[in-house]
Amino acid sequence: MTTKEGEYASAVRDGDDDLLLKAIKEAYDGVECGDGGPFGAVVALNNEIVVSCHNMVRKNTDPTAHAEITAIREACKKLGRTELGDCEMYASCEPCPMCFGAIYLSRIKRVVYGAKAEAAIAVGFDASVGDALRGTAYYRKGHLEVIRAGGNVAVEAEQVFERTKGMFRLKHFATGIMVTSNFLACNSSPSPPTLIWFAVIE
Repeated sequence: MTTKEGEYASAVRDGDDDLLLKAIKEAYDGVECGDGGPFGAVVALNNEIVVSCHNMVRKNTDPTAHAEITAIREACKKLGRTELGDCEMYASCEPCPMCFGAIYLSRIKRVVYGAKAEAAIAVGFDASVGDALRGTAYYRKGHLEVIRAGGNVAVEAEQVFERTKGMFRLKHFATGIMVTSNFLACNSSPSPPTLIWFAVIE
């Protein structure tokens, strides 16, 4: 089963909630220890946790070290292979386009997530977080099943952002007009730069 644009699959299975709750705990842990933003991810094999990770952007000084990508990297190392076709991922929040690309390339067969992207956007994260499900059919391939959890666990996932928003700070940038020690924004075109706003963990 795959999702259609604007719809969410509902085939939640036994054990999904427990694994998703672990991802939610990772989201809190990552913020509390200062590693990165409030996002967690678990890779499971036959309902057993292979790895449990959180966002490591700040600690690793790496904008690609999202929870899902960190989990994929660590799962591949632990299992000794580059394909995770028999594994499932549990993400505290709807994965961003970059993470969905990594999920697809790793061949993970199923993704269950808790919070909708809007919960992250509401506290200042970039609006493109939700683009993978809302307008990019590329990520919804035949081998990948995408599920949004429901019930109490979904509510708990949504609450992560409100409960942690005072524990991290977001910087907003506009491409072409701002340079910081952590990010170089450049525009080689002679025409005036297009202002595309986005946010990163500081």
